[in-house]
Amino acid sequence: MDGIERITQRIAQDTDQEIAEITARARARAEEILAESRAAAARETAARLQRADADAAQRRERLESVAALECRKRTLAAKQEMVGAAFDRALEQLTALPDGEYVALLADLTARAARTGREQVLFSPRDRNRIGKQVVARANEILARQVSPKLPEDLAETRAGAILDKVATAASALLAGTGMLTVAEETRPMAGGVVLRDGKVETNCSFEMLLRLQREPMAAEVARVLFDEA
Repeated sequence: MDGIERITQRIAQDTDQEIAEITARARARAEEILAESRAAAARETAARLQRADADAAQRRERLESVAALECRKRTLAAKQEMVGAAFDRALEQLTALPDGEYVALLADLTARAARTGREQVLFSPRDRNRIGKQVVARANEILARQVSPKLPEDLAETRAGAILDKVATAASALLAGTGMLTVAEETRPMAGGVVLRDGKVETNCSFEMLLRLQREPMAAEVARVLFDEA
Protein backbone atom coordinates (compact mmCIF):
# COMPACT_ATOMS: atom_id res chain seq x y z
CA MET A 1 0.00 0.00 0.00
CA ASP A 2 1.52 3.23 -1.14
CA GLY A 3 1.28 6.52 0.64
CA ILE A 4 -1.82 7.76 -1.15
CA GLU A 5 -3.82 4.69 -0.22
CA ARG A 6 -2.78 4.99 3.41
CA ILE A 7 -3.78 8.62 3.45
CA THR A 8 -7.10 7.78 1.81
CA GLN A 9 -7.70 4.96 4.25
CA ARG A 10 -6.83 7.19 7.21
CA ILE A 11 -9.20 9.89 5.99
CA ALA A 12 -11.93 7.30 5.56
CA GLN A 13 -11.34 5.97 9.08
CA ASP A 14 -11.35 9.45 10.57
CA THR A 15 -14.51 10.21 8.64
CA ASP A 16 -16.21 7.05 9.85
CA GLN A 17 -15.21 7.80 13.42
CA GLU A 18 -16.42 11.36 13.15
CA ILE A 19 -19.70 10.16 11.67
CA ALA A 20 -20.05 7.65 14.49
CA GLU A 21 -19.38 10.34 17.08
CA ILE A 22 -21.81 12.76 15.46
CA THR A 23 -24.40 10.01 15.25
CA ALA A 24 -23.85 9.10 18.90
CA ARG A 25 -24.13 12.75 19.99
CA ALA A 26 -27.25 13.19 17.81
CA ARG A 27 -28.81 10.06 19.28
CA ALA A 28 -28.00 11.21 22.80
CA ARG A 29 -29.41 14.65 22.08
CA ALA A 30 -32.52 13.12 20.54
CA GLU A 31 -32.98 11.01 23.64
CA GLU A 32 -32.53 14.12 25.81
CA ILE A 33 -35.06 16.03 23.71
CA LEU A 34 -37.45 13.09 23.86
CA ALA A 35 -37.08 12.85 27.63
CA GLU A 36 -37.57 16.60 28.00
CA SER A 37 -40.59 16.46 25.71
CA ARG A 38 -42.05 13.59 27.72
CA ALA A 39 -41.45 15.48 30.97
CA ALA A 40 -42.97 18.66 29.52
CA ALA A 41 -45.92 16.67 28.21
CA ALA A 42 -46.37 15.07 31.62
CA ARG A 43 -46.22 18.49 33.31
CA GLU A 44 -48.67 19.96 30.80
CA THR A 45 -50.97 16.98 31.21
CA ALA A 46 -50.86 17.30 34.98
CA ALA A 47 -51.46 21.05 34.76
CA ARG A 48 -54.38 20.55 32.39
CA LEU A 49 -55.83 17.87 34.61
CA GLN A 50 -55.44 20.18 37.61
CA ARG A 51 -57.13 23.04 35.72
CA ALA A 52 -59.85 20.66 34.56
CA ASP A 53 -60.41 19.50 38.15
CA ALA A 54 -60.54 23.11 39.34
CA ASP A 55 -62.91 24.09 36.53
CA ALA A 56 -65.08 21.07 37.24
CA ALA A 57 -65.16 21.93 40.95
CA GLN A 58 -66.09 25.54 40.17
CA ARG A 59 -68.75 24.41 37.72
CA ARG A 60 -70.12 21.92 40.24
CA GLU A 61 -70.17 24.63 42.88
CA ARG A 62 -71.98 27.02 40.51
CA LEU A 63 -74.48 24.33 39.56
CA GLU A 64 -75.08 23.46 43.21
CA SER A 65 -75.54 27.15 44.01
CA VAL A 66 -77.97 27.58 41.13
CA ALA A 67 -79.82 24.43 42.15
CA ALA A 68 -80.03 25.59 45.77
CA LEU A 69 -81.28 29.02 44.66
CA GLU A 70 -83.88 27.43 42.39
CA CYS A 71 -84.94 25.14 45.22
CA ARG A 72 -85.36 28.12 47.57
CA LYS A 73 -87.32 30.01 44.91
CA ARG A 74 -89.66 27.08 44.32
CA THR A 75 -90.07 26.49 48.04
CA LEU A 76 -90.87 30.17 48.60
CA ALA A 77 -93.31 30.17 45.68
CA ALA A 78 -95.01 27.06 47.05
CA LYS A 79 -95.26 28.62 50.51
CA GLN A 80 -96.66 31.84 49.09
CA GLU A 81 -99.18 29.82 47.13
CA MET A 82 -100.20 27.97 50.29
CA VAL A 83 -100.49 31.23 52.25
CA GLY A 84 -102.62 32.65 49.44
CA ALA A 85 -104.79 29.55 49.53
CA ALA A 86 -105.21 30.00 53.29
CA PHE A 87 -106.49 33.56 52.79
CA ASP A 88 -108.77 32.34 49.97
CA ARG A 89 -110.10 29.72 52.35
CA ALA A 90 -110.67 32.40 55.00
CA LEU A 91 -112.72 34.39 52.48
CA GLU A 92 -114.80 31.30 51.68
CA GLN A 93 -115.42 30.64 55.37
CA LEU A 94 -116.46 34.24 56.03
CA THR A 95 -119.02 34.21 53.25
CA ALA A 96 -120.28 30.78 54.35
CA LEU A 97 -121.08 31.80 57.94
CA PRO A 98 -124.62 31.04 59.16
CA ASP A 99 -126.96 33.97 58.54
CA GLY A 100 -127.15 34.96 62.19
CA GLU A 101 -123.38 35.14 62.60
CA TYR A 102 -122.97 36.76 59.19
CA VAL A 103 -125.47 39.53 59.98
CA ALA A 104 -123.84 40.17 63.38
CA LEU A 105 -120.40 40.34 61.77
CA LEU A 106 -121.46 42.78 59.05
CA ALA A 107 -123.41 44.92 61.52
CA ASP A 108 -120.41 45.23 63.83
CA LEU A 109 -118.14 45.92 60.86
CA THR A 110 -120.52 48.59 59.55
CA ALA A 111 -120.86 50.30 62.94
CA ARG A 112 -117.08 50.35 63.43
CA ALA A 113 -116.48 51.79 59.95
CA ALA A 114 -119.19 54.47 60.15
CA ARG A 115 -117.81 57.99 60.58
CA THR A 116 -121.05 59.95 60.72
CA GLY A 117 -123.71 57.27 61.20
CA ARG A 118 -125.57 58.62 58.18
CA GLU A 119 -123.76 56.71 55.42
CA GLN A 120 -125.31 54.59 52.72
CA VAL A 121 -124.30 50.95 53.01
CA LEU A 122 -123.52 49.04 49.81
CA PHE A 123 -123.67 45.26 49.74
CA SER A 124 -122.88 42.54 47.25
CA PRO A 125 -125.76 41.58 44.93
CA ARG A 126 -126.17 38.37 46.95
CA ASP A 127 -126.32 40.13 50.32
CA ARG A 128 -128.36 43.26 49.61
CA ASN A 129 -131.83 41.76 49.34
CA ARG A 130 -131.06 38.81 51.59
CA ILE A 131 -129.70 40.48 54.72
CA GLY A 132 -129.06 44.14 53.88
CA LYS A 133 -131.91 45.59 55.97
CA GLN A 134 -131.06 43.36 58.94
CA VAL A 135 -127.41 44.45 58.91
CA VAL A 136 -128.25 48.15 58.68
CA ALA A 137 -130.91 47.92 61.39
CA ARG A 138 -128.54 46.19 63.78
CA ALA A 139 -125.68 48.56 62.95
CA ASN A 140 -127.98 51.51 63.67
CA GLU A 141 -128.82 49.96 67.04
CA ILE A 142 -125.12 49.64 67.85
CA LEU A 143 -124.46 53.27 66.89
CA ALA A 144 -127.49 54.50 68.83
CA ARG A 145 -126.44 52.68 71.97
CA GLN A 146 -123.00 54.24 71.76
CA VAL A 147 -124.52 57.69 72.46
CA SER A 148 -127.49 56.72 74.66
CA PRO A 149 -127.43 57.25 78.44
CA LYS A 150 -127.21 54.16 80.61
CA LEU A 151 -130.23 53.58 82.84
CA PRO A 152 -129.84 52.43 86.44
CA GLU A 153 -129.67 48.64 86.68
CA ASP A 154 -132.83 48.38 88.83
CA LEU A 155 -134.79 50.33 86.24
CA ALA A 156 -133.23 48.79 83.15
CA GLU A 157 -134.38 45.32 84.20
CA THR A 158 -138.05 46.32 84.34
CA ARG A 159 -140.57 46.43 81.49
CA ALA A 160 -140.90 50.18 81.85
CA GLY A 161 -137.14 50.47 81.87
CA ALA A 162 -136.89 48.54 78.62
CA ILE A 163 -139.38 50.89 76.97
CA LEU A 164 -137.62 53.92 78.40
CA ASP A 165 -134.28 52.54 77.19
CA LYS A 166 -135.57 52.28 73.64
CA VAL A 167 -136.96 55.80 73.75
CA ALA A 168 -133.78 57.20 75.24
CA THR A 169 -131.63 55.35 72.73
CA ALA A 170 -133.65 56.58 69.75
CA ALA A 171 -133.73 60.15 71.09
CA SER A 172 -129.99 60.18 71.80
CA ALA A 173 -129.21 58.88 68.32
CA LEU A 174 -131.49 61.48 66.77
CA LEU A 175 -129.85 64.29 68.74
CA ALA A 176 -126.39 63.02 67.89
CA GLY A 177 -127.31 62.61 64.24
CA THR A 178 -126.14 59.01 64.18
CA GLY A 179 -127.76 55.63 63.75
CA MET A 180 -129.26 56.69 60.42
CA LEU A 181 -127.51 54.32 58.08
CA THR A 182 -129.48 53.29 54.99
CA VAL A 183 -129.25 50.50 52.44
CA ALA A 184 -127.94 51.81 49.11
CA GLU A 185 -129.78 50.94 45.94
CA GLU A 186 -126.67 49.92 44.07
CA THR A 187 -124.44 46.95 44.81
CA ARG A 188 -120.76 46.16 44.45
CA PRO A 189 -119.09 43.08 42.91
CA MET A 190 -117.58 41.64 46.09
CA ALA A 191 -117.76 38.32 47.84
CA GLY A 192 -118.93 39.83 51.10
CA GLY A 193 -118.53 42.71 53.51
CA VAL A 194 -119.79 46.27 53.02
CA VAL A 195 -118.85 49.59 51.47
CA LEU A 196 -119.93 52.74 53.31
CA ARG A 197 -120.57 55.86 51.24
CA ASP A 198 -120.93 59.37 52.61
CA GLY A 199 -121.25 61.72 49.66
CA LYS A 200 -118.16 61.20 47.54
CA VAL A 201 -116.23 59.50 50.33
CA GLU A 202 -116.28 55.71 50.44
CA THR A 203 -114.92 53.31 53.04
CA ASN A 204 -114.21 49.90 51.54
CA CYS A 205 -114.83 47.17 54.09
CA SER A 206 -115.28 44.35 51.62
CA PHE A 207 -113.85 41.06 52.80
CA GLU A 208 -111.43 41.09 49.87
CA MET A 209 -110.02 44.48 50.90
CA LEU A 210 -109.82 43.59 54.59
CA LEU A 211 -107.99 40.34 53.86
CA ARG A 212 -105.68 42.11 51.43
CA LEU A 213 -104.77 44.66 54.11
CA GLN A 214 -104.11 41.89 56.63
CA ARG A 215 -102.19 39.62 54.29
CA GLU A 216 -98.77 41.27 54.58
CA PRO A 217 -98.71 41.71 58.38
CA MET A 218 -100.23 38.27 58.95
CA ALA A 219 -98.38 36.32 56.24
CA ALA A 220 -95.48 35.38 58.54
CA GLU A 221 -97.85 34.17 61.25
CA VAL A 222 -99.91 32.19 58.75
CA ALA A 223 -96.72 30.61 57.36
CA ARG A 224 -95.59 29.72 60.89
CA VAL A 225 -98.87 27.93 61.52
CA LEU A 226 -98.91 26.20 58.13
CA PHE A 227 -95.27 25.12 58.04
CA ASP A 228 -94.41 25.00 61.75
CA GLU A 229 -91.75 27.66 61.29
CA ALA A 230 -90.06 29.29 64.26
